[in-house]
Amino acid sequence: MTGRPRADAPALEPAGFRAAFPMLESTVHLAGCSLGPRSTALDSAMGAMLDAMTGKEAPWHLFEEQVGLAREGFAALIGARTEQIALVPSASVGAYQIASTVDWGARPRLVTTPLEFPSLAHVWLAQRPRGAQVVFAERAEDYAALVDGRTRLVSVPMTGYQDSVRMPVAELADLAHTEGAELFVDAYQAAGVEPVDVDRLGCDYLVAGTSKYLLGLPGLAFLYARTPHTAERQPTLTGWFGRPDPFSFDPRTLDFPDTAARYQTGTAAVPACYAAVAGLGLIARTDPERVRAHVRSLTALAVEQLTAQGERVREVRPERRGAHVGLIDPDPAGLAEALAQRGVMVSPRGDVVRVAFHYYNRAEDVEILCAALRDHRFS
Repeated sequence: MTGRPRADAPALEPAGFRAAFPMLESTVHLAGCSLGPRSTALDSAMGAMLDAMTGKEAPWHLFEEQVGLAREGFAALIGARTEQIALVPSASVGAYQIASTVDWGARPRLVTTPLEFPSLAHVWLAQRPRGAQVVFAERAEDYAALVDGRTRLVSVPMTGYQDSVRMPVAELADLAHTEGAELFVDAYQAAGVEPVDVDRLGCDYLVAGTSKYLLGLPGLAFLYARTPHTAERQPTLTGWFGRPDPFSFDPRTLDFPDTAARYQTGTAAVPACYAAVAGLGLIARTDPERVRAHVRSLTALAVEQLTAQGERVREVRPERRGAHVGLIDPDPAGLAEALAQRGVMVSPRGDVVRVAFHYYNRAEDVEILCAALRDHRFS
């Protein structure tokens, strides 16, 4: 059962957490908003999967165990029950599974924001032929004017993917519920670096994937549904793992469980499941509040030192800033490449270079980043 933390394991300090990532001795990893660094836990998980494949019997029972552990681990992370979690290939598929099971007839409005990751916004826009009327709130403050009795679904990122703006999710949940709508949350840029509690957030749906701050691999995401059995329509994108009993092998019967498993499709990406269990095991050994405080101190330090040496950063109020800082540059991709040549890994998006922090980062990383920028600017 690779990756399951001991129940009595003490919470890791930043240095202990960092020790799980040997690559950080030679690379300053500031791209967790895109892909987490390689860890010893990930290596062990991949080794365990390959060992399972070289045994004397088919390893499917071991693979299924990892699928179950991944669901359990994510449920524990966000304060949900395992039966409220579905495994999906991506956050986009998770969004589609919800949008496609909504009846847009009586309440056609779907309120989202351009701060949403485009892939999810595209899923919402694709519902227009089914009757959805998609409107955009430019800022968090604009939702109140758009959410009304015509609204069926409100969508919000917990943290914006580009500018790292943390959104008032709980307030928007109250707003949506007051008008009889449901709230869908994309927590991909939050899970792993700040507390995520679905009861405190009050959301009806939440998605997050494994390849960023959850320290896994691409190919797997989790969909939380508070009351999956109340969906207005049954999923039309489905597969054998969306059945109450996948192993009945009945091609003539299409039935759905009352759990979030109804949103699942085919066989999950097995390597990504092993990696998810490994990453969630590391995250489970941290205190989310302490992680958030550690990350917030590093983003504040980065803003201070970057602006002091003349760099431009996206303005975000400190209490609203997520785990990364948006460094404005006319050529973000070129700057990311130049920094990579100096041993600093960052992530360009749009007109910014995202400088992302996790519990494994330290103040020295900010100093190395600033030195690399000076070397690049004046070389």
